Amino acid sequence: MVQVTLKPMHHRGKEIIGIEMPPIRELTDLIQKIDKCKWSRTFHCWYIPCTRVYFEKVKTVLAGLVEMNIEELRSYLHNRQALVPVHQQVISRGTHVMIRDHLLSDENAEAIRLMRDLLVMKGYSANTRKTYCNEFHQFLRLLGETSVNSLEKHHILSYLLWLIEKNNYSEQHVHSAVNALKFYFEKVLKRPKEFYDLPRPRKPFKLPDILSQDELMRIINSIDNLKHRMIIMTCYSAGLRVSEVVNLKVNDIDSQRMTIHIRGAKGKKDRMVVLSSKLLDGLRRYAAFYRPEEYLFEGVGGGAYSTRSVQKILHEAKRVAGVQKRGSIHSLRHSYATHLLESGTDIRYIQDLLGHNSIKTTMRYTHVSLRDIRNIESPLDKLPW
Repeated sequence: MVQVTLKPMHHRGKEIIGIEMPPIRELTDLIQKIDKCKWSRTFHCWYIPCTRVYFEKVKTVLAGLVEMNIEELRSYLHNRQALVPVHQQVISRGTHVMIRDHLLSDENAEAIRLMRDLLVMKGYSANTRKTYCNEFHQFLRLLGETSVNSLEKHHILSYLLWLIEKNNYSEQHVHSAVNALKFYFEKVLKRPKEFYDLPRPRKPFKLPDILSQDELMRIINSIDNLKHRMIIMTCYSAGLRVSEVVNLKVNDIDSQRMTIHIRGAKGKKDRMVVLSSKLLDGLRRYAAFYRPEEYLFEGVGGGAYSTRSVQKILHEAKRVAGVQKRGSIHSLRHSYATHLLESGTDIRYIQDLLGHNSIKTTMRYTHVSLRDIRNIESPLDKLPW
């Protein structure tokens, strides 16, 4: 009997089911009668939308005429269900290729689904869910048909050592892997306490890059687009994370109390920050021109502005302004905190403005502040020349 293979593919931004079959006129005529069935010059096969409805149509049309191979498609869909949130209908080509080229066993796919669902139920942020699932998925890829549930502590330790010695993972990256593995074995499988003492590499102490006030002026003045300029000014004036600035709503700006209400920030915490009078003047001009409805900074099609676009604005502005220092939008937050400290603001107030849980996190800005360093004379200057 003739064999027909149904395979998962990604074509023109959409998931499709490719129909690979020999060029038999009778079969081709039957396939062409299916609504939305098209020929792909790229893949040299017929294809249909990747839905159960169209899958059943193909099965019905070809029933009794061919032997249908759907193993790869079945495995792909099972993995997709485990890895992609139910509400996400469209996935990128990169995600499609990642799933297709690294298919997990059914048991391991179920493991990552259970982990993802528990992360959602426990209220972890979208970024944390993504990080944990990505790290766990990378671990599961190495197991093949071996069940993750059969592993013991020494297997996990070997994997972490492999990440450090063979893959040259950074300390921060290894920490993410440890957190993801701990969550699965402790929270999902409810393993005993031995999984609590997984070794963690010591984090390096790195100082953030700080932009001077002159550099910030050059960056802001280099931006001609009013919306783009107000986004960068808002980030710096309030020390906002990129996720916080894109999620600002129009009603979060309180011109009566001169505050900005940051809602549901990192750790699901709200906080109030000072609204700059210069920023308020600029926002009024911006609002009169762009008329935002819900989000303060809306994308072209409505909704929140994308974080990637915000990062691109700063990158381009730094290039135009001739600022060579490294750093993303977060460098504006670092600069905000450092400049407050240099102007004499109490570090406890800075801690509240930044939304830090621990004063230790805020204390790192004392290492880059010039407030006290300026008063120290280098011993080189004291040498008799």
